[in-house]
Amino acid sequence: MILKLIFLVCCMSFFCRSQAQQISLFDEETVLDITLSGDLDKLFKDRVGEATYLNLHLRYRDERGELVEIPIKSKTRGNFRRRKNVCTYPPLLLNFSKSTSSNSIFHQQDKVKLVMPCKMDKYVIREYYAYKLFNLISEKSFKVRLVRITLEDSSGKMKQEGPFYAFLIEEEEQLAKRNGIEVLKKDFLRPELVIKEDFLAMAVFQYLIGNTDWSVQYRQNIKLFSDQYQENIVAVPYDFDHAGIVSAPYAKPAEALKLSSVLERRYRGYCIQDMEKFEHVFTIFNERKDDIYELYTGSPYLEKSYINSTLKYLNAFYRTINSPRLAKVEFTYPCDPEGTGHVVIKGLREIEDQD
Repeated sequence: MILKLIFLVCCMSFFCRSQAQQISLFDEETVLDITLSGDLDKLFKDRVGEATYLNLHLRYRDERGELVEIPIKSKTRGNFRRRKNVCTYPPLLLNFSKSTSSNSIFHQQDKVKLVMPCKMDKYVIREYYAYKLFNLISEKSFKVRLVRITLEDSSGKMKQEGPFYAFLIEEEEQLAKRNGIEVLKKDFLRPELVIKEDFLAMAVFQYLIGNTDWSVQYRQNIKLFSDQYQENIVAVPYDFDHAGIVSAPYAKPAEALKLSSVLERRYRGYCIQDMEKFEHVFTIFNERKDDIYELYTGSPYLEKSYINSTLKYLNAFYRTINSPRLAKVEFTYPCDPEGTGHVVIKGLREIEDQD
């Protein structure tokens, strides 16, 4: 009887550990240390045209400290950040085999985006926190996991590099599944067709972080989702490296917007004259204010000077949304016929859905 009980406890422990690992990749807050090995020199030189998958190996230590090695395929992705004259490391797509062990933290992952440092990894960390900020506002947002990467090039043309910070982005299908919606690939969709509360939460968030590099119409840094009838449409933002809150050295606003820098905020939603329509979303941001500030003040990965400047940037946002006069000026800007509220950002669309 005792032996049966011990066996049952062991089985339950193994099952629970396996289940925890299956769901923990984007639920854990700890930094995941990984090593990528293979012909990385060839991989990182693939910057033009259609990207080609290369075989790599990914290593990490599991919760018991045991080394786990997984064969994967990877290729470069993106448009702007894939350019060699822009970024040291291009963004990557990690393609996991369906046979990946159920005991692995990457079990049930398919094609996961890896955001590599473009210039310095401090900007990657800042962008990571922009994702985390929107997680506080909406469940319909991409989860992210901060990782620390070491690169081992088998060709011998690159020296071992790292560790440095990067982050993984949740797959679209996983976001869709946990929210009971489906991926929608449709261009030229009018923003007004997006569920109003979801759109306003997204658009005000973009204003908060100083990001103008997005549009629903061209799915520029926006992923669309809907119910099975392609109604109740949701727009989920991603790719925040051009946001003022990140302040990447290469980031510049589109000339058509007539902004002096990415630090200058511009609300880019559609025209809504009735400010009462914003009250609910402003309430959400006010209710999350302490958590948003804590996201930055409690971070062990951000430099102190950046935290201080970001707090001032957040202060300006909250002064605006809590002042009826300032809020009306900022959030009815798209209604100004003399302004640039009509501008639609198309971005680079050289490679469909690669960014």
